[in-house]
Amino acid sequence: MCNHGKREESETKTKTTKQQKVKSVKKKMTLMKFQDLPQYMKDNEFILDYYRCEWPLNDVVFSLFAWHNETLNIWTHLVGFLIFVGLTVMSLRDDTELGGLLGNLCRASVSGPLMMMTVMKMTDLNISSTQNVQFPPPDSHLRQISLASSIIHANKENGYDAIPRWPWFVFLSGAMGCLVCSSLSHLLACHSNRFNFFFWRLDYAGISLMIVCSFFAPIYYCFSCNPYSRFFYLSSISVLGILAIVTLLSPSLSAPRFRSFRATLFLSMGFSGVIPVVHALVLHWGNQHIFVALGYELAMAIFYASGAAFYVSRIPERWKPGKFDLAGHSHQIFHVFVVLGALAHSAATLVVMDFRRGSPTCGY
Repeated sequence: MCNHGKREESETKTKTTKQQKVKSVKKKMTLMKFQDLPQYMKDNEFILDYYRCEWPLNDVVFSLFAWHNETLNIWTHLVGFLIFVGLTVMSLRDDTELGGLLGNLCRASVSGPLMMMTVMKMTDLNISSTQNVQFPPPDSHLRQISLASSIIHANKENGYDAIPRWPWFVFLSGAMGCLVCSSLSHLLACHSNRFNFFFWRLDYAGISLMIVCSFFAPIYYCFSCNPYSRFFYLSSISVLGILAIVTLLSPSLSAPRFRSFRATLFLSMGFSGVIPVVHALVLHWGNQHIFVALGYELAMAIFYASGAAFYVSRIPERWKPGKFDLAGHSHQIFHVFVVLGALAHSAATLVVMDFRRGSPTCGY
């Protein structure tokens, strides 16, 4: 009887332990409120609910397909990553040097008077090599695009398309690296204090990487005939990017109170491109490609600055705490603006590449 009683007691303790473990797992799987979070996860006091906190790693990974306050943060940049993967695949599958579909997409995006001025400029540059091209009457936008494509095809036949591709792929790699790092950080940082420490620094490093890589293609193509200027600008932004990454990896500067400092650092890196832009305008004044590219770069700057403004101000959740926990809060808006800014820069880069293809020699 004594042994039987001991066995029952042992079985009861085992069941109790299992129940406690099940309850513990269920507790970890529950979405938490802001006030219940550990201190290291308290970043935005205006988002009050739907936090994942110290979930098992498998559950954290599969929360990619669940609904919580990071879902849209993850997917806004994951979709952007897939867009740039598509651009990379399209570029790699292009049989001609920097021509084909990407160039046509870029030229088709330049509408109205800007498209017509670009076509006129290209006609002036290549009048001797386009005698066999049939020019459609300029009575429709589609025919203007057809004209541009015909001229570019003629340029390719004359070997005007042979420019290096690697600066374009540097930008694409930087954009993909930034976006995937951001998605991974928002997905996995909630697992533990150690993951939180690592992945948010990875996120900051990814932003710096994209900013640096964004400079390479425009500077390389705009200053192809000015190697000293090209080397100076690319070296400067590379050094600045490395310093930024080192600074942002510092634990003391990753605290929430340094949010404004981080945003200012990113913006400073971005707006450091003003000097090479002004220099490029002076060198290539009057070239319509440069003005079109500048328009896209201004759009990029507006997108990035607007996103940073939402990121720092925490609007709109600041106005109604708890109302934007799942959708519509500032970080999600910031992510959308980042993707739009990267796409605007892609268009600008393609226009500059098109300009360089049309200027095979250095006449200045």
